[in-house]
Amino acid sequence: MRLALTFAVVVATVVPVALTAGWEAIVLAVLASVPVYWVFRKPLLVGLIVGLTTTVLAAFFVAPLIPAGPLVAIYVIAASSSPFWRLVCVVVATVGVTVSLVIPGDDDLNTFRYLAVAYVAAYALGTNTRARRAQTAEAAARERTRIAREMHDVITHSVGMMVVQAEAGPLVVRSDPDKAVGAFEAIASTGRGAVAQLREVVHALRSPGVAEVPDLITGIASLEVVGEPRPVSSEVDITVYRIVQESLTNAMRHASASRVMVRLRWQERTLGVEVVDDGRGSTGKPGFGLLGMRERVAACGGTLRTGPGPGGVGFTVHATLPI
Repeated sequence: MRLALTFAVVVATVVPVALTAGWEAIVLAVLASVPVYWVFRKPLLVGLIVGLTTTVLAAFFVAPLIPAGPLVAIYVIAASSSPFWRLVCVVVATVGVTVSLVIPGDDDLNTFRYLAVAYVAAYALGTNTRARRAQTAEAAARERTRIAREMHDVITHSVGMMVVQAEAGPLVVRSDPDKAVGAFEAIASTGRGAVAQLREVVHALRSPGVAEVPDLITGIASLEVVGEPRPVSSEVDITVYRIVQESLTNAMRHASASRVMVRLRWQERTLGVEVVDDGRGSTGKPGFGLLGMRERVAACGGTLRTGPGPGGVGFTVHATLPI
């Protein structure tokens, strides 16, 4: 790519000059084009060389038909350099173009307009490229954050449930073998579910959603659905699932709740998610699970309220998400 670009710039710069000027001008034309080969490695240095050489060529010999070297350098600098160096580039380019027109006495406004449009277009293209790169990087960062959050939620919920069941198993293994068997089966089932979800996160990036919420409702939890379910965005879909999952984990693992009510309330433009338990309530500073909920809900444009349950007993998580 670099070789092809350099060849095109050399041809566009040197050939017109060679047809109308002497060897000194041809040497300057070569210096104003060949360094483009290194423009992606040293854009500022290459820009200075080709810009200065083009200015001297146009001011004292003959103006190239297309200032291809400086235009490529302007594009790369605009696409990859810091704001300070972009500003310096604009100032230097403006001075260079002005000098190249004033010294030979070229007072044709059309020439000035042509050069102004060419340089502005090159700079604008570079700026657009930089913006698209920034958007791509931001999207990648958001995706990494989302995957990390998915991993945290899956592992925290599944391992927490397995710990609870594992701790309960030895207590009943002699007095109630059937319950012990059920606890161990629940551990195995939860582990298999965790492996399946991790596989989805890592490989297909597929996430569970509202439709899978009933799968979370086991043991002391119950589910109530109010209104008619409707399609939601993928962000809202996974957010609802993770809110319920994290809330159940907190209620059963940390709050020692004996009862948890999960309610999905479908309305015309919003979906309400409420999880109420009768456990110990808040222990003070919110953990990573609640912080993750807030991040998810905020990213969807929704609101999240957490606090004591009815009558000051237990803990309530209430999220309102836009449909």
